[in-house]
Amino acid sequence: MTDVEKLQVLTGEKDEKLLTVLLDDAKEYVLAYTHRTTLPAALQKTVRDLAVVALNRLGTEGEMARSEAGESYTFAEAPKQIFDVLDRYRLARVGGMYHEKTQK
Repeated sequence: MTDVEKLQVLTGEKDEKLLTVLLDDAKEYVLAYTHRTTLPAALQKTVRDLAVVALNRLGTEGEMARSEAGESYTFAEAPKQIFDVLDRYRLARVGGMYHEKTQK
């Protein structure tokens, strides 16, 4: 099952192009945050989780909080557990450079 198909099952969203864009953006974010050039397999679920967060936030970009009909909603950047996983795979800078192990 592809990541797009998994997102369709998780969210009920049928627009494959939208899901592909969200997955691509989430992957780029994960690579930038972790300072990596390739995505470790262990972070594939984290990419999907970020794509789900992005899908759920569509239409509320830039909002920090909202009140409607007596109910208040507060938006976080992303759930803490996502960043807990990302932090485990984040490369540290040594001597001004990031050193990523490459497979031969």
